[in-house]
Order: sequence, then C-alpha cells, then structure tokens
Amino acid sequence: MPHFIIDCSQDILQQRSPDELMDTVYKAADETGLFAPNDIKVRLQPYQYYRLGTDKRSFLHVFGYIMEGRSKEQKANLSRQICIRLSELLADISFLSVNISDFETATYSNKALIHPENTDKDRHFGL
Repeated sequence: MPHFIIDCSQDILQQRSPDELMDTVYKAADETGLFAPNDIKVRLQPYQYYRLGTDKRSFLHVFGYIMEGRSKEQKANLSRQICIRLSELLADISFLSVNISDFETATYSNKALIHPENTDKDRHFGL
C-alpha cells in the first residue's frame, strides 16, 4: 500500500519509457512523506484502443489507492504533486489526470493480515 495504477494511451510510450513514467509517479508519492518507500507500488497499463475528443491524441490517468486516514489536504497534495511531475515529463499530452481513493481499513485484507501468528493484525507482519 499504496497502489498507483497508470492508464495511458499507447502513444505515450513512444514519448517516455514505462520505467520513466512509473519512476516519476513513485518519486512524487515518496517525496510527499505519506508512505514508507518500500510500500509504494506502481503499475502501468497502456491502451491500444481508446476514443478521445476531437483533435485529442493522448491521455494518462493515475488511479491512486491509499489506506484511509490521510486528510483531504494530504490527498490533494499527493494528487497535485503527481500531476505536476507528469506534466513536466509530458508537456504535450491531451489529457492528464490523477485521483486518489481510500481503502477502508475495515474491508482491507492482505497475506500478512490472515497469517495465523499475526495476532496484532499488523498489515506489515512478516515483511
């Protein structure tokens, strides 16, 4: 946690490498200080088929999923920082957007939480 999923038009990868895009999102998230660096996960999904508005050629959207507990201001800053960094990297992109959503602690589960020896329900247990 957190998870950042980058959806983008295939042509974006002709401008920047997948590693450049993922590293930009990773570094922006890390520099906010909201997360342990080893917890940040970034994935990229390019789309070959998509439809945009008239005279629009490219898009990139970052879906950020983080554990609840951060303020609206912290989430807004996280979104803004990622958007700023990607804007610098992709100056001519038609659509660039970021949104941050919360995971609810009550409904979240992972491998660490279901471990029988994890009596404290530490989601980082054994990592």
